[in-house]
Amino acid sequence: MIDRPPRGVLASNIEVTAATVQRGDIIQLGGRACRVQDLFQLPQGAAQLLFESGELLTMHTRTRLAAVRLMRRR
Repeated sequence: MIDRPPRGVLASNIEVTAATVQRGDIIQLGGRACRVQDLFQLPQGAAQLLFESGELLTMHTRTRLAAVRLMRRR
């Protein structure tokens, strides 16, 4: 489960693909918010995401998902 972001952090809603997803992105899957812990680039532009919960998700080149990206204020 994902708690509220700490003070001084901005959250923005974005659309991610296998090429643009980053560690720390929070993706809504099946009604659960899952934070990307690590990711691995696969052949032909795909990416495999490892979530903090230990679950894996493979994103293909045409997969698009809504995500929240946290950014620190400067």
